[in-house]
Amino acid sequence: MKTKVVFLALIILLLLPQNIEAQCAMCRAVLESEGNTSSAEGINNGIVYLMAIPYLLVAGVFYFVYRKMKS
Repeated sequence: MKTKVVFLALIILLLLPQNIEAQCAMCRAVLESEGNTSSAEGINNGIVYLMAIPYLLVAGVFYFVYRKMKS
């Protein structure tokens, strides 16, 4: 039961970055002043992917350590 909850939480967290707009203030100001929304969306997606990958790697390491400690 607990593993199902953890798995469901992981799936939800993986789907959330698609809806998050992450930009620093300077990047946002420059991109909004240009009027090109496709490049702004590309920058948003790049920042989200760069932010998500380290968290996924750390979560994977903790999962393998947990599994090793449990056995």
